[in-house]
Amino acid sequence: MTGQLKDADTATRIILAAERLFAERGFEETTMRQITAEAEVNLAAVNYHYGSKNGLIEAVATRFLDPLCGRLEQLLAEGRNGGGEYFGVEELIEMLMRALLEAREDKEHALSLFMHLLDLAYTKGQDGLRAFLLRHYASRIDPLIELVRRDSAPMEDDEFFWRLHFLLGALIFTLSNYSMLNLLDPRNPESGVEIERTLHRMVPVLTAGFHARSEKNWVCRV
Repeated sequence: MTGQLKDADTATRIILAAERLFAERGFEETTMRQITAEAEVNLAAVNYHYGSKNGLIEAVATRFLDPLCGRLEQLLAEGRNGGGEYFGVEELIEMLMRALLEAREDKEHALSLFMHLLDLAYTKGQDGLRAFLLRHYASRIDPLIELVRRDSAPMEDDEFFWRLHFLLGALIFTLSNYSMLNLLDPRNPESGVEIERTLHRMVPVLTAGFHARSEKNWVCRV
């Protein structure tokens, strides 16, 4: 029993150290040596508990995405229990923002981690991570996407696909540049920007993107 507790403690130290470093530096920039130094363990311990750096990234992703999906599912269920059979795009994006903010108590740390995770999933050579995310989380996110699709303007599937990625791109850009937002606001250059207000300000903009009419034969003319 003592050995099991010690193993659990070691695994926890590793995952918490990895989260801190990934949130601060990103996945690619963080080395295994930095993680082992932060957790005060050797490389063999990391390999024993998580198999590899990729396995550790998947474990960190799970620690964020499980509560995120759980909170999103809860918000959708509460909406249905309140008599809501129809959800508008604005309400659904608001739910997503709330889920991002409420999934974990350490929201700023967790959101930074989420941004790095999305950023990494878009990079070349991360087929394994993308497959992991699709395998474990696509079915949990699909109900939200289907509801957004239902209230969006009429458009082809490929157009809807791109608008979803514009939503993700807006989230990545906003979260990755959050610390610089104060410098862009001349009215409030010294005080901190509340991240809740920042995310909620995105809601009407993203909603308009899904409600905008699709122009099939649009051509840029110069």
